[in-house]
Amino acid sequence: MTRPPRTLVLPPRLTASARTLRATALRRGLRIVEAPAAAVAEDPTVAGGGKGDGGGGPAVHLHAGPFFADAVAPALGIGLLEAPADWLARLPRALTRREVRAVPIGEAHRLRRPAFVKSPNDKSIPALVYADGSRLPGPDAVDPATVVLVSDVMTFAAEYRLHLLDGAVHTAGQYAEAGRLRTGPAHGDALAFGRDVLATAGGTLPSAIVVDVGRDGEGRWAVIEANAAWGSGCYAADPDRALDTVLRAAGPLAALSPYDRGFLR
Repeated sequence: MTRPPRTLVLPPRLTASARTLRATALRRGLRIVEAPAAAVAEDPTVAGGGKGDGGGGPAVHLHAGPFFADAVAPALGIGLLEAPADWLARLPRALTRREVRAVPIGEAHRLRRPAFVKSPNDKSIPALVYADGSRLPGPDAVDPATVVLVSDVMTFAAEYRLHLLDGAVHTAGQYAEAGRLRTGPAHGDALAFGRDVLATAGGTLPSAIVVDVGRDGEGRWAVIEANAAWGSGCYAADPDRALDTVLRAAGPLAALSPYDRGFLR
């Protein structure tokens, strides 16, 4: 009996990266489902196979932003992998080149200096340089206990996205230069720095994740942030290898390794 093809679920509005991954998935024989979250969760042809154990049922994966993913993943039996919320804050200063703290936003409100503030694993708190803590969303908009990452302001001359899979840099590419979108191949030093990050902190990441790194104007390399591969653009990375990472980062919950279960969203 032929096993049904794997399915890749996508939201109805696609970014350029998502269109690239869709074309790659189609070429590799995956079934594509593009629909609003409510329609996907209620579609028996998708949900019926998504809770398979990795054996006879078709595997269901997704590539989408966090709000869409949170809405459909439980119904489809998909396990979403991401880095711990305080992962960046726990890295050694040699890898971040700046102070990074994970704190409740209520504490961040007391900042009286410029700082870069963002949500660890979604976009609920816009990733911006805030003049001080009073510029952050207030308690009427965000629970004061919500954790945010607060870091010193650092300017990067070039930024690169590394798709990490099974403890190695699986593919990579440049996505920005001097703060503006500029895609291109990965600099060899970016790949070398990625290997340094994995050697130091690879055991604190899931088997499939995206890590952004950058080089400042003095040539120093630093980790910018970690992002869930299932919600990240691939930019100039090899699309087949980027898709490999996405499929591992958002696949059947029942097929997850015991190690990766410690990194479920």
